[in-house]
Formats: sequence, structure tokens, C-alpha cells
Amino acid sequence: MPKSKRSKVVSLTKTEKKGRGGKDSLFEEVRECVDKYAYLWVFSVENMRNTFLKEVRSDFKDSRFFLGKNKVMAKALGTTVEDEYKENLRNVSKLLTGDVGVLFTDRPVDEVKKYFDDYRQADYARSGVAATETVTIPEGPVMRGPDKMPHNMEQHIRSLGMPTTLQNGVITLSAPYEICRLGQTLTTNQAHLLKLFYHQLAEFRVKLLCYYTEGEVHNLETAESMHTD
Repeated sequence: MPKSKRSKVVSLTKTEKKGRGGKDSLFEEVRECVDKYAYLWVFSVENMRNTFLKEVRSDFKDSRFFLGKNKVMAKALGTTVEDEYKENLRNVSKLLTGDVGVLFTDRPVDEVKKYFDDYRQADYARSGVAATETVTIPEGPVMRGPDKMPHNMEQHIRSLGMPTTLQNGVITLSAPYEICRLGQTLTTNQAHLLKLFYHQLAEFRVKLLCYYTEGEVHNLETAESMHTD
């Protein structure tokens, strides 16, 4: 069993600007979870959506999630041999950079891996991300799914850059219109058009980076156990 270093006093002065009470609370909660749960996972989220993240949290009601305040969490785990809370937690702290979170759970490794491998949710892409496919609206009557686009939408979609006309109450294109091209960075107008035409080019998923248990860090990207630096 990894030796606990709970008695060590760690200063939070380097991480505090405001909300010291909240940071102290988070610091203690993280350490309590290290003691309570068998596994600590570090994960990243692709195409973050709060709605889907709530679903994941609901499915893991017996576990704890932490997102944000990476510096405080790293302090709680420890960043050096001298101040790490338990053996090799410093190697977990190194991964707490960027858009990552931490999951504490007692669920078996295979169960956690399978859940997140299977959990995918399609959603509409936001501006600023790369298009995952080319989307073109054919010439003729403008369709949205199996139905014609409502005529009262013509002015709106034209304002978004689509060169439409209204012919006998039917929104029409005189030539095919490319909303976006594969790999292109989406503009706000393009993202809006994709949503209007029901094209979901984004996918919410949680990517597991590593897990820690009994003093060992198992890096899933390299399939190696990290015992020391």
C-alpha cells in the first residue's frame, strides 16, 4: 500500500489570487478522494458539452469528477518526490495541464475503459473548429432533411451567405452551395448553417489518459507503467 504523506503541510500561495477558501476545500477533497477510491483517472474532453458531461456524471454517481483548477489539484497530489501525497502521484500531476479532468472511482479498469470507449455523442460543430467533412447543398429547391426549408427562413439563410432566391414561395439555389470543406476552420455563419441543415460534425467524447492505483501510474497512450521519473 503506498505510504500516505497526508501530514505534510503544503502552501497554496502560488495558486491563490482569490477564493482561498474554495481552493483549500478542493485541496482537501482531492486528498480525501485519493484515500477513499481505488483508482484515479486523468482524462481529456473533446468537444466539451455540459449536457453530455452531466450524463456521464449521472452514470458515475458512485464516483467523483473534478474539472478545472489544475494547479490546485496538482498541489494536492504533489509535484515532487518530497511533497507528493502518495508514491508516484507527482507523475499524475505532470498530466494536469490544459483541458483535462480527474475521475476518482472504485470501478474496475476494464469497466471504465469500456464505458468511455463506447460513449460518443454527435453534436453541432462550433465556429473555430475544423470541419470533419465537406457539406454541399444541391441546386434547386432547398431541402432540410426530407422537407423543404420554410419560406420564411429565406432572408435569414441568405444573410448567412447562402445565395438563395424565393421562387413561387420556394427557397431555391441556382447552383450547388458548399457550406464548408473538409479541414476548413468553421466561421460563425458556417456553423449556424450546418445546424440549420442538421449536419452534426462534432462528437463529444472523453479520452482516458492514464490511471493511478497502488502507487503506479499506467499511461494509456504509451501502455506503460510509470514507477519513477
